[in-house]
Amino acid sequence: MVKKTARQSEQLALLPVDQIHDGFIKIDKDWGDPAYWYAIKNASDYYTDYYLLWSLDLQRDQEREIVGVSPDRAIYVDVLLRTIEISFAVTLLCFLLGLPIAYLLATLPTRISNLLLILVLLPFWTSLLVRTTSWLVLLQNEGLINDLALWLGLWNEPQELIRNRFGVYVAMVHILLPFMVLPMYSVMKTINPWHMRAAASLGAPGWKAFLKVYFPQCMPGVAAGTLLVFILSLGYYITPALVGGPGDQMVSYWIVQNMGQTANWGLGAALSCVLLLLTLVMFFIYNRFVGVDRLKVN
Repeated sequence: MVKKTARQSEQLALLPVDQIHDGFIKIDKDWGDPAYWYAIKNASDYYTDYYLLWSLDLQRDQEREIVGVSPDRAIYVDVLLRTIEISFAVTLLCFLLGLPIAYLLATLPTRISNLLLILVLLPFWTSLLVRTTSWLVLLQNEGLINDLALWLGLWNEPQELIRNRFGVYVAMVHILLPFMVLPMYSVMKTINPWHMRAAASLGAPGWKAFLKVYFPQCMPGVAAGTLLVFILSLGYYITPALVGGPGDQMVSYWIVQNMGQTANWGLGAALSCVLLLLTLVMFFIYNRFVGVDRLKVN
C-alpha cells in the first residue's frame, strides 16, 4: 500500500489540499481506516517499541495500551517456545549419548580411546553445511537409512525421516555431540579409577558406585557440556532450515527471513535482541541452579 502510494506521490502533490484525503483513498481504500494511520504513527517515532512488541506477538492499540495481536499474526511466541524445546531436547539427547562415550574414552586403553577420540572429532573436519547435507542424503526416502530398514524388515515402506522434527534432532545431535563429549572426557580423565574400586570393595554395586562416587565428580564437565550445547542450539539456523519442515524452524530462521528476504530490518533486529535476551536468561537460570563456577573445560 505504501509503495503503491509512493509511486503516485507526484500526482497527489498536484491535488488541492481539500482533495488530498480523497486522493489517498482513491489509491487504496485502506487509507480511510484510522488503524493504518495509528500504526504509522506508532512506528514513526524516533524511539519506538513497535518491533520489539511485534517480536513478542504484542502491539499497541489506538489508546497506546499493550495488547496481543490477532491469532493469525501470533507466530513469534510459538517460535521462541519451539526454539527452547528443540534446544532442550538436543541437549538432553547429547548428554544421554555423550556420557557413555566420554566414559569409554576415559577408561579404555590408550590406543583404543585415541581411535574413538578421532571418530568423535571427525565432524569438526568438515563444514557444518556438508554435515547437514549428508543427513539429507542418508535420511531421504530413497536414502541409505530407509533402504537398510526395509532390508532388515523394520518397516514395509519408506518413512519420512526429513522435513520433520526427527531429522532436526538427528542432524543437530550429530553436529553438537562433540561439544558434550569433550568437556566430560576432560574431567573424567582426571578422576582416579581407584575411587570406583574402593566403592566396589565396600560392597557397592557397579551402578550405585557410578551414581554415588563417579558421576558427582563428572559434574563440572557435564555442566560445561550442557551449557555449550544448549546455547549453541538456541542460535541454529542452517540445520533446521535444510532438514526440518515449516513447523521446525527456530527463531534464527525468522531473523534471516526478516533481514534478507522481506527486508524488515526492524523486526529482524528485534528478534535478534529477543534471542540474545533469551540466551542471557537461560544462562542466569543455569547459573542459579547449577553454578557457572562448576564449569570445567580442559
